[in-house]
This record gives sequence, structure tokens and C-alpha cells, in this order.
Amino acid sequence: MSLQEKIMDAMKTAMKSKDTQSLEALRSVKSALLLAQTETGSKADLTEEEEIKLLQKQVKQRKDSAAIYKEQGREDLAEPELAQAKVIEQFLPQQLSEDEVGKIVDEIIAETGASSMADMGKVMGLATAKIAGKADGKTISTAVKKRLS
Repeated sequence: MSLQEKIMDAMKTAMKSKDTQSLEALRSVKSALLLAQTETGSKADLTEEEEIKLLQKQVKQRKDSAAIYKEQGREDLAEPELAQAKVIEQFLPQQLSEDEVGKIVDEIIAETGASSMADMGKVMGLATAKIAGKADGKTISTAVKKRLS
């Protein structure tokens, strides 16, 4: 079952249960998927990697919005954003913990012989490629900085 089919099934369930927050999140994901599909100009489906990147972007946007709302003391606006992020995260692969990301970063540092912050770009590139879809860039970056500083 493709991601679009899973999204449609979840939308039907949300409509039946009258879950407006889930429905809103799912509609925005569906819209983003269709937009990304038409940008390429082909009728072919997106690759799984492209779908994961798109979902991660949607989650990040909502978390960033929630953080801004919280800074401004608008908990009433932050809560729906976080709820929508949780709905979208259901379609992402299982995320790695910080410890697991740290172990992978340690392996990459050992392989490349990186020793200082000057090597951060090289380590980040390899770590991002290896962990793609299983952790967000901020978590990877934090782990790399912690080990190279």
C-alpha cells in the first residue's frame, strides 16, 4: 500500500470519527504529496525517500510553528500544531533515539578519522545519508557537534 493510499484511508477514518485536527493534517500532507508529484511533471509516484523527506518537512514545519507560538505565549495555537505533527509522524519510519544516533555518528567519526569541527561537514554528510528518514537533521547535528567539540 502506497503512502497516498494510507493517507486516504486515514482521512476516511478521521472523517468518520469527526477528528478535525487529524483531518486537517492529513489533507495538508495529501496536498503536499500531490504538489511534489506534479512539480516533477510526471505521473509517476514519488520514491519512498522523497515521501519521507516530505513528511519530515511537514512535521518540522508544525514543530517550528508550535515553538514560535509557545514563545509568544499562545498555547492555544501551539497545541493543534503539535497534535498535527503527531498525526503525520505516524507515517514516518520508527525514529532513532539520541543514543542510537550517537553510536552511528561515533562509527562514522572512527571510519573517517574526523577529529575537529573542521570535519563536521564530512561527518554530517555521511551521517545524514546513513540515517536518512530515521532522525531529523537537528538531532544528527547535535550528536556530531557534541563528539567533535
